[in-house]
Amino acid sequence: MKSEFALAFNEMLEDKQLPKEVIIEAIEMAMVSAYKRAVNAPNAQRVEAKIDLETGEAIVLVEKEVTEDIQDERTEVTLEEIRKTHPDAQLGDIVMVESTPEDFGRVAAQTARQVIQQRLREAEREAQLAHFENQVGEIISGIVQAVSHGNITIGLDKKAEGLLPRKEQIPGDRFRVHDRVRALLLEIKRDNRGPQIILSRTHRKFLMRLLENEVPEIYHGQVEIRSIAREPGQRSKVAVYALKPGIDPVGACVGIKGVRIQTIVRELQDEKIDVIEWDPDPKVYIAKALSPARVLGVYVNPLESHNKIRNATVVVPEDQLSLAIGRDGQNARLAAKLTGWRIDIENLSEAVNDLLFRLQNDKEYLPYAEEEAAAIEQAETILVKKNENRPLTPEEYRSLQDLLERVETAVNQQREEEAKTREQLERAAKSGIPTEAFETPIEEIEVSLRISALLREAGYDTVGSVLEQLQANPDKIINLPRFGIHALQNLKEAIATAGLAPASFEIETTPEVTPAEETVEEEIIEEETVTAEAQVEETPVEEVSATETVEPETKAQTPVEESPFVQTPDAEEDIDYLENKDELLLDENESENIQQQGRKKKKSKKKKKLVRVKYDPIEDEVIYIKKHRRKDNEWDDDISDW
Repeated sequence: MKSEFALAFNEMLEDKQLPKEVIIEAIEMAMVSAYKRAVNAPNAQRVEAKIDLETGEAIVLVEKEVTEDIQDERTEVTLEEIRKTHPDAQLGDIVMVESTPEDFGRVAAQTARQVIQQRLREAEREAQLAHFENQVGEIISGIVQAVSHGNITIGLDKKAEGLLPRKEQIPGDRFRVHDRVRALLLEIKRDNRGPQIILSRTHRKFLMRLLENEVPEIYHGQVEIRSIAREPGQRSKVAVYALKPGIDPVGACVGIKGVRIQTIVRELQDEKIDVIEWDPDPKVYIAKALSPARVLGVYVNPLESHNKIRNATVVVPEDQLSLAIGRDGQNARLAAKLTGWRIDIENLSEAVNDLLFRLQNDKEYLPYAEEEAAAIEQAETILVKKNENRPLTPEEYRSLQDLLERVETAVNQQREEEAKTREQLERAAKSGIPTEAFETPIEEIEVSLRISALLREAGYDTVGSVLEQLQANPDKIINLPRFGIHALQNLKEAIATAGLAPASFEIETTPEVTPAEETVEEEIIEEETVTAEAQVEETPVEEVSATETVEPETKAQTPVEESPFVQTPDAEEDIDYLENKDELLLDENESENIQQQGRKKKKSKKKKKLVRVKYDPIEDEVIYIKKHRRKDNEWDDDISDW
C-alpha cells in the first residue's frame, strides 16, 4: 500500500504535467534551503538532501571536518562519532555526515513550501517555452479567458496563456469569454513572469496556414503558395503555382462551388480573397494581379528587371481605370505588394499621349518616329477628337492600341539586346579578374577614405566589383557624384599596387610637364598678357577691377570702329540713340569679343560682370558703370567718366 506522500507526489505529477525528475529536484532543493535556514548554516557549506518516494522520509547530508574537539557542531564532527559510519576517516578529513534535524519533515514542509512552489513555477515556464517554441508560425486554438481594453487573453495548452493584442485582431472580430479562437502563434517573448505568447489573426501567414488546412493539394505539396498580399478584414490576393502537371491551382484553392475558399472567408470575417495563378513572365503575372480589371498591355524595362525597385506601366481601357486602381487605390496597392513591382496604371489615351511625347524627345524612341509617321498623324487626329469629347469608334481605339504595342515592343526588344550585350561584357570582364579580388574589401587597398566611401555608397563593396565595372563601362564610375578622372587614376594605381588587377588592365598615365616646358609656357603667357594690355589701352570698354577707374586722355583717342555702342560725340545719330537708350547692359562676353580682335586672349576663369552705359547730354559725357556683386548678394557701382 502506498504512503500518503507517494499518493500526493503522483497527484502533483498529474496536475503539473512535469517530469518526475524535475519535481524531485525541486523538493530536494527546497529541503536544502529549509535546513540552511533552520540551523543558520554557512553559505559555502555543502548540503545535500535525499527523499524516499515510498515512505516520504527525508535525510540531509552535510559536509563536516573531522576534529578532536567540537567547537561548532554545524561544521565539525569528532573522530569517534564519524568512525561509526566511516571507519577509514582520519583527523582533518572532510566527510558527508547525516545531520537531519529532529521533526525535520514538519519544519521542511512549513519552511520549504514557498521554495517548492517557486521551483515548480519555473519548471512549468520552461516546459511551456519548450512546447510552444516549436509551434511559432503555426495556428493554435484556445478559449477566451478575459477581454481587457481590446486585448484578449486566451487559455492554451500546458496551462499557458496567450495574448491577442488589439492591433493583431481582424476588424470586425467580436469575442466573448469562453469563445474558441484560432490564431497564429506570432512570437514568444521571455519575461520575468514567464514566457509571453503573442498571437495574431492579421498576419499573412495566418491566411497561408488556413489555406494549407483547407486545401489538401497545398498541404501535400502539389500546389505552392508563391506570394500573399493582405489588408486584414478587407481584401487579400494570393498567387499559387502548380508543381505537378495537370492540376489547376486556382480551382484547387477555390473548390467546388467555392466551398473551400468560403470556409476561409468566414473565418476572416468575410474578407475578400482573390486567388490568381503565378506566372514566371512578369507581364502576365502583373496583368493577372490586377484582376478583376481587364489589362490591354504591360510594359516593363528589361534593364531594370534586376534592380531593387522595378517599374511597370500598365495600360487599361478607359472604363477599366477605376476598377484597376480600386477603392482608395487598394487593388493597385495589393497588386504591387503581390508582384514586388511598382505599378503605374494609365488609360489608353494617356499612354498614347506619353508615347507621342517620347517619340519626339526620347533618344530611344526617335528612330521609330519616321517609321510610324502615318500612324502618329492618325493618333494625333484621334486624340484631338477625344479632347473635344466626341465619341471614338472601336476601330480608332484599336489603332491607338496597335501603335502603342508596336513601338513599346520594338523598344523593349532593343533594351533586351542591350541587356544581353551588357551581361556578356560583364561575364567577359569578370572572367579575367582574380578570385581574391572579389574577397578584398575596397578599404583594404591604398585609396583615400573619400574614394572608398563614394564607391561603397554606389554599391561597389569589393575590388572585384570595381574591376568588373571598369572593364565593362568605366563611365559609370567616373560619373559618380564627387568623383573624377584624378580619383579614377588613383583608384587604378591602388588596384595595380595591390596586385589584384588582371593582365588586360590598363592604367592611363597623365603627362607630366617638365620645368623647361613650364618656363616656355610662362613666357608665352607673359607675352600674351603684354599684348592684351596693349589692346586694352585702345578699347573704350575696359575690364577693370572694383577699385580702379580708368580715364583716357581725350575722347578723340577712342577708336570709333572698336565699339558698337560708343561713338564720338560728333555723330548725332549715335547721340540720339544713347538718349533713347538710357541704360544699356553689356555682358562680359560682348566686351571680350571686342578685346579679342587681332590678339590671342589669355586663358583664365573670369567672373561675369555687368556694364551700364549712360550719356549725359548736359555735360556731353559718356559714363560707364560697372556692377560688382558683393558677398551679401548686393551690387556696387564702379563709375568711370569719359
